[in-house]
Amino acid sequence: MSIHGDRRLGLRLALASLAVALLMIPFTLLLVVAKMPVNGLDAEAARHLHAYALTHPEVTTFLIVWTDLFGPWPWRVAVIAYAGWLLYKGAPRLAIWAVTTITVGGLLGLALKIVVARARPHLPDPVALAPGDSFPSGHAVNVTLGAGVLVLLVLPLLPRWGRVVAWAVACFLVLSVGYTRIALGVHWVSDVVAGIVLGVAVIAATAAAFETWRREQGRRPASPPVEGVEPEFVKASDEQK
Repeated sequence: MSIHGDRRLGLRLALASLAVALLMIPFTLLLVVAKMPVNGLDAEAARHLHAYALTHPEVTTFLIVWTDLFGPWPWRVAVIAYAGWLLYKGAPRLAIWAVTTITVGGLLGLALKIVVARARPHLPDPVALAPGDSFPSGHAVNVTLGAGVLVLLVLPLLPRWGRVVAWAVACFLVLSVGYTRIALGVHWVSDVVAGIVLGVAVIAATAAAFETWRREQGRRPASPPVEGVEPEFVKASDEQK
């Protein structure tokens, strides 16, 4: 593949990332103007789940372990490690896509936290504490990015039933980690929803940019959610064996 083609891929990923950032600006400004009020769902969920956490310490302990096990850094390490394996297998463009996606998503989430500056829930006798601002949930952003990126990378290597299982596991991890953040009283429901939406938006944008680049290189059209971001990778892997 030519250097010119690689540059076009980099440009498309950059433009896709910029597009997501620009789309988030009006949304963010609206939140800032509205001062991010806590809605009824946020308040009710926080109250009920906090009461449950106080009376069920064993469940709370499990939730803390789960939220740490699938926190931001384990996902970042997993994606970077897989990107390293992709480089070893001769798939640098896939590695670039993976690292770009999780990095851009994480930075956008951090930027939104700073701009919105929403306070975390203040609950009596908190069962867990977390630093920084509340919106969006960094755990929700990163579990969505990490699970989504890894699934899109491995889809070409899986049979049809395996792809369904992979997406099911990814969805379970995203929802379960999001739940832990609310149940532990460190995020509002809307923080978690926003984090998941942001993660999905970043993945969709960069995957679409990668698919556009593939077609420019003369490759057949593909559906990333079904075939992964580069269906040809499985063929290239088999040829190296």
